[in-house]
Amino acid sequence: MNVHDGLILAADSASTLVVGVGGPQPGTLKLATVANVYNNANKIANLYKGQPIGCVTFGAGSIGNASISTLLKDFRDKITQDKRYFDVEKYTMEDVAKKLGEFLMSECEKLPNAGPRPTLGIFLAGYSTGMSLGERWSLNIENGNAQPPVRLHQPEEVGINWGGEGGEAISRLILGYGGRLPEILRAVVKPPQAADQVLSALVPQLQAPVIFAPMPIQDAIDLAEFLVHTAIHFSRFTPGPQVVGGPIEVAAITKHEGFKWIQRKHYYGSELNDKIQRGETH
Repeated sequence: MNVHDGLILAADSASTLVVGVGGPQPGTLKLATVANVYNNANKIANLYKGQPIGCVTFGAGSIGNASISTLLKDFRDKITQDKRYFDVEKYTMEDVAKKLGEFLMSECEKLPNAGPRPTLGIFLAGYSTGMSLGERWSLNIENGNAQPPVRLHQPEEVGINWGGEGGEAISRLILGYGGRLPEILRAVVKPPQAADQVLSALVPQLQAPVIFAPMPIQDAIDLAEFLVHTAIHFSRFTPGPQVVGGPIEVAAITKHEGFKWIQRKHYYGSELNDKIQRGETH
């Protein structure tokens, strides 16, 4: 999400392991089933340390044997070390999105032809060189093929984007309807064009106005954390595995302070973790 003061990235930490299970007869179609849900995935990354560039991922947690979080660090090393590949003194967020898409596609091309192809989404957030307002970009990989990056808003616009398994809860809360409403309307309202007209009339009336351009960055942080918290508990109380969960991570990106972690899990004990959050360690 973004307001005029900056951009916020927020995510849960759940990662779902899906495996194929054979059918009742030899050679029958395998069905996908959830084998486990891990609650320590890293979905937010600072793509260039010291610069106001970050991203949050959803969907597939890996490409082949490499986790997305590790690949994002590999990409960070590449753009940090190769000055001819990336000019930190003069760049655009569109350029960052394109280069990340190319990098991830190169990883997908290394996969065996017969292996599974990943589908994932990435929201990039940051400031192009010399710009006073932040930008949100979307990058999608569908079955191993990267789509061209898409800018999610005009410079003066503010808003919220979400993706992944937690999207249903946030959609119901912010938009006022679940993801199946268009499908249901087209099934019961005839002709289909009339269903689309009904949906177009409903959407602006149902949306909850919760984000505004002058909102202070701390309030935007609180809103982002609230939305992830809501998605986690929605997943907890709906049937099936809890595929949204674990610690909530939040980062803020502002023009002058750059990328800053607001809330982050660590590998060490809670006492030291709390001290780090307060800035009491070196």
